[in-house]
Amino acid sequence: MATSLQLLTVFTFIFISTTITTTATTTTAPTPSQDLFYPPSFLPAVFSSLGFQELSTATNLSLITTATPTTIFAPTDTALFTCRSCSLPVLLQEHSVPGLYPLHALLSLAFGTKIETLAPNRCLTVTSTSTTSYAIKKAFINGAEIFHPDLFNNGHIIIHGIEGFVSHLSPLSCNVERMTSLSFPQQSATPDFSIMRSMLKDAMLRLRISGYSVVSLALRAKYQELVKLRSMTVFALDDTAMFAGGHSYLPNFRFHIVPNRLLRAADLVSLPTETILPTVESGENLLVTTGGSGDPLAPMRINYVKIQSLDLLYNNRIVVHGLSSPFPHLHHPSSDNGFGQTERTESDAGEGVSEIVAPPPRIEESTMEIEDQHALGGTPPNLTENQMIASISSQKSKPKKLRLPSIESRIDESNRIKFF
Repeated sequence: MATSLQLLTVFTFIFISTTITTTATTTTAPTPSQDLFYPPSFLPAVFSSLGFQELSTATNLSLITTATPTTIFAPTDTALFTCRSCSLPVLLQEHSVPGLYPLHALLSLAFGTKIETLAPNRCLTVTSTSTTSYAIKKAFINGAEIFHPDLFNNGHIIIHGIEGFVSHLSPLSCNVERMTSLSFPQQSATPDFSIMRSMLKDAMLRLRISGYSVVSLALRAKYQELVKLRSMTVFALDDTAMFAGGHSYLPNFRFHIVPNRLLRAADLVSLPTETILPTVESGENLLVTTGGSGDPLAPMRINYVKIQSLDLLYNNRIVVHGLSSPFPHLHHPSSDNGFGQTERTESDAGEGVSEIVAPPPRIEESTMEIEDQHALGGTPPNLTENQMIASISSQKSKPKKLRLPSIESRIDESNRIKFF
């Protein structure tokens, strides 16, 4: 009996000792934040070593903490130049998300998935090419390609390098309807086709949240045609201008797309005056009427319309520039009105009429036949300019003619006909 009691006491002591040891081990285990503490200079040093010099200087001001797992989508210094007015600390917050997202995790997300960033109420949109092969599949963050995935990964912080247009996120970036709810025809094609398909959907999503929802819908309506292009340059009108009078834009939407050319801001402003740009509308071309000299007093114009916002949006296949009004159709080489040096046309973007600066037509020595309704010196009635033009076009084959040497001619005071 004594032996049994002693054995029971020994087993009880061993059990209690093991429990105490386990409890002590559990309660004293360090938390991840205690175990993975990084000095404030850690992130700047990492960015600097990876070649992100601009972000390196902005890290301390961005209030990004290394206490929790974080994934950072780092724009290159070149990409940051596309948004010179952006606040780098805020931009860094908007491109950092809590949690670890290596490339394979991003590629597994549904198209258009939104991830909340460290900036309050701001979300990044993840898209990818539709190919099933991970070897050639690409991921995009707000349209910017992740061209250097997993540049840095220590199990606590992941840094991806992105290249493309960057800007501050919209307050609606977390609320807009997900693109996965939109149905697009499924087509199997080459990798280039898959990229264009993804880039179109990316552009539509970003246009919707940027005040260009009508253009976004127009791209969707022309999806079957546009997805076959290698690239394209789109000239867009925002929703405000569209509803204020730009009704001619949608019927002529194809006239505002340059196919198979990715004309970024630098490419566009380098085009000389009188450069002809083809459009998706067969037989209709655009004309650079004022080259991009960089002079704010002489902004670039195409078809006499000012390019209002360069590089409004772009990704690897599509670039969108903002317009002040729709492009008018031009008839070259001569001007439609045949008289003045300034045309006035109905404005699609504003109220009333807008002035379009046009070059004067070349006046050559020619003759114009006008009937002398009061033969042999009769005084003609006082006619307005419009009445004169109507008279010229409706009375061409009458017997008595008066020949004018040129359009600028004047007849004497007693029988005066003027052209203004």
